[in-house]
Amino acid sequence: MEKIYLKISVLLFITFYLFMTVSCDDSPSSEVVVEPMRVMSFNIRFDNPDDGPNAWPHRKDFVASMFRFHQNDLVGTQEGLNNQLKELDEMLPEFDWVGIGRDAGDERGEFCAIYYRTERFDLLEDGTFWLSETPDEPGSQGWDAALPRIVTWARLFDKKNDRSFIVFNTHFDHRGQEARRKSSELILEKVAELADGDPVIVMGDLNAVEDQDPYRVLAEPDLGPVEIELFDGYYHSRFGHHGPTSTWNGFREIVPDRRIDYIFTDAGFSFVQHGILADIRDGHFPSDHLPVVADVKFTE
Repeated sequence: MEKIYLKISVLLFITFYLFMTVSCDDSPSSEVVVEPMRVMSFNIRFDNPDDGPNAWPHRKDFVASMFRFHQNDLVGTQEGLNNQLKELDEMLPEFDWVGIGRDAGDERGEFCAIYYRTERFDLLEDGTFWLSETPDEPGSQGWDAALPRIVTWARLFDKKNDRSFIVFNTHFDHRGQEARRKSSELILEKVAELADGDPVIVMGDLNAVEDQDPYRVLAEPDLGPVEIELFDGYYHSRFGHHGPTSTWNGFREIVPDRRIDYIFTDAGFSFVQHGILADIRDGHFPSDHLPVVADVKFTE
């Protein structure tokens, strides 16, 4: 009799174990949850004492607050000088960053820094290239550009999603029309060279609106030197666009039809939300550009 009870107990245990295993596998809690990341592109305006009440010492804590209050995971800044980035370091210990100055590949000149939240991301590799015919030559000026211009890139590992991706951050020339178009073409070539199958984010200040060549080369795959399809979050967000439709304010007021700052991704990401932020403190903007922010998530 004891043997019979033992056999029944074993059979009941096996049945219960198999039931729980199947139930757990089929339950919603076992599905992989893709955690979005919040990305910001922000031209923070270089430290120019001639800006008077809008000079860097009067707004640096407001800039840092834009990082923190809007809960960004990844921020690409443009125009920041080395002293500005060091001060942001002190105010934002939860972030680390990569980048070099555009003048000579050291601490001189403006940076296109990439800030990343260290709790979420590991840095795998990074680099900078110049927007010129000789992109590996520090300080090189390209085509009809007035100044040296750069792209800083970083390959990051997202610990929440167990995935790597690559992000490019740039600031195009403000005068050279040919330089801006050629810069977009060079970025596409570098994306093709460096992405290595990882999802891609491209962001920055293009100094061009969307009906001009620099934007169109990035957004229309048949216009570039390689067929890479990039998507502008302004048009491809699941919930549409939030906020102003322009990113330039000149420290005075938002100027209509001047959307010159962008966040693009390839098909490896999808946009959940996209916005342009018009935060003001006591009548002052944090910069002469409005930051662009997007929530993106891996598509696979």
